[in-house]
Amino acid sequence: MNETLLFTVLDMAGTFAFAISGAVAARQKNLDLFGIIAIAYMVACGGGIIRDVCIGAIPPAGLADWRYLTLALIAAALAMVAYPLLQRLDHPVQMFDALGLSFFAVFGAHKALLLGHNAQVAIVLGIVSAVGGGAMRDVLLNRTPLILRKEIYASAALLAAVVQVTGERLGQAMEWVPWVGILLCFGLRYLAMRHGWNLPRFAPHRKP
Repeated sequence: MNETLLFTVLDMAGTFAFAISGAVAARQKNLDLFGIIAIAYMVACGGGIIRDVCIGAIPPAGLADWRYLTLALIAAALAMVAYPLLQRLDHPVQMFDALGLSFFAVFGAHKALLLGHNAQVAIVLGIVSAVGGGAMRDVLLNRTPLILRKEIYASAALLAAVVQVTGERLGQAMEWVPWVGILLCFGLRYLAMRHGWNLPRFAPHRKP
């Protein structure tokens, strides 16, 4: 698989995973058909649109490429038809969100480097790509965004983005570097959900 095809597959896979997470979350809130499609599309494309605007990739791929809306429509249809099956999964929204998080952290970092930006920008926008759509979903559905909760979330995306940027800067084979970042991100996020891992917190300040 050549590099262009590899990252196209990662982008589409992340888009679909995020769209499923948005569609299922909207279905859980009993939104109508338009609401489900709108949330699925926003989750799938929100972070990528922010990233593309920041790096000057205008118009953003999420708006210019028909495949993104198509994937959102397919995800919405799947969420409605197979909703009872999806609900059998353990935390279905968070599981698909973890998949999208992993794919988009890697792809976002790669795209920023591809357009000539430095490592710092690539890492930051890899994280933005990964968490942006999910944050929009949670705000619209009146939920506390995952990125603001105490559990490990954005830090998993940070790990994937750092792996991708480091691998590209060192000139490693692009066939395996993205998968290492994806597996580390998804694995960390999954273990954090399963075992309740959280980042360290400071003890509340007590007045003397």
